Amino acid sequence: MIELAREYGGYGYRRVAALLQDAGWQVSTGRVERLWKREGLKVPSKQPKKGRLWLNDGSCIRLRSEHRNHVWSYDFVHCRTDDGKAFRTLNILDEFSRECLAIRVKRKLNSTDVIDALTDLFILRGSPAYVRSDNGPEFIAQAVRDWITAVGAKTAYIEPGSPWENGYVESFNARFRDELLTREIFYSLREAQIIIEEWRKHYNTKRPHSALGYRPPAPETIVQMDQRPVMH
Repeated sequence: MIELAREYGGYGYRRVAALLQDAGWQVSTGRVERLWKREGLKVPSKQPKKGRLWLNDGSCIRLRSEHRNHVWSYDFVHCRTDDGKAFRTLNILDEFSRECLAIRVKRKLNSTDVIDALTDLFILRGSPAYVRSDNGPEFIAQAVRDWITAVGAKTAYIEPGSPWENGYVESFNARFRDELLTREIFYSLREAQIIIEEWRKHYNTKRPHSALGYRPPAPETIVQMDQRPVMH
């Protein structure tokens, strides 16, 4: 438990308990909580609740994902390498499964990079019904809008007069910063790309998610082949 708390400093006892149980330990969440407190480990404070987003006429719009590939979200996060130079990440998330589909890491990212990243995912996974994003210039560029429409998806922007909520990717970005960016020193852009991709894989396959019953969004499945001889 202490080793996991040391490795994943942003995790609380529930996620650590889920990791222990996934590793085969016969231990309850309550017992981990008692040991956690006995060892003086700090439980991260709860995040404040997010309210609904309202239109000027008092109505509320909420676009909720209903299945995989229904609604994807994407957003930018800013960081710096150890030499002080800035870099950005483009984070793309499947809202239903909570899976992080991709994190594109570059010194500069623009609307062309958004289209390139989405193209790779659309080829691999097919196009979602909706693509939700902020109203930054990279996202509202007409080329991005036209491309998303051309491949059969719909855009859901957070814009004045039509404020689509973007809570899932915002929550992901907070975890991304807390669990990785504020804990790592990146000496080069290439190192940042490698470490961030490793973290993305861990987030998808190992990290327990409270909204998913403390299971990862895309757990690795080990298929054991039957080695017994075939009887004729």
